[in-house]
Amino acid sequence: MRKKTEHPLSALNKFLPQGSFDLVVGYLNQYKVHLTVTQARKSILGDYRNAHAGESHRISVNGNLNQYSFLITLLHELAHLLTFDQYGHRVSPHGNEWKQFYSALLVDFVKSNIFPPDIVQELRKSIQNPAASCGGELSLMRVLRKYDPQKEGHILVEKVPFNTSFADEKGRVFVKMEKRRTRFVCREIKTGLIYLFSPIYEVRLVNMPG
Repeated sequence: MRKKTEHPLSALNKFLPQGSFDLVVGYLNQYKVHLTVTQARKSILGDYRNAHAGESHRISVNGNLNQYSFLITLLHELAHLLTFDQYGHRVSPHGNEWKQFYSALLVDFVKSNIFPPDIVQELRKSIQNPAASCGGELSLMRVLRKYDPQKEGHILVEKVPFNTSFADEKGRVFVKMEKRRTRFVCREIKTGLIYLFSPIYEVRLVNMPG
């Protein structure tokens, strides 16, 4: 189990963009949400658990996200709560009902001038047709990455030249070979195995001998 840290609402300020705190807290209080800021999780950015057996709705969001990514992830999970509140388990988790609630939340926050123009431009696309995850919207993720703390020596896979070596976070070394639809074909040098990388996966360039 990953260690989770409970935050009183006032502590949310450091995770949220300026101007969004009151809007967020309004939703959390209205729906009696138990919000948890958790350590980084690789497979998910956030999570929603519906209220049951007298317990509150529970939402968790990764605390390592930049403020804009944190807020967008929180809105994604709030949309799940609103969908459950109206439909229970009778509809698909990312069906039309969820899309409508998520779009409405994005509209509410975009019109409050919380996001910078480049993020707003991408969110307007999400409002029209939300994806099941931020990872499903590469152009949005690409813009959001601009607001992450910069890591020296790191680069996105899409920026790595072809036939150039790079290392992932585990230290495994790959060579970038070709593009296949939306992903890049890369060969692990040690094993010869082929992997597909997202274009916005962050890696570190390495210098190979010879």
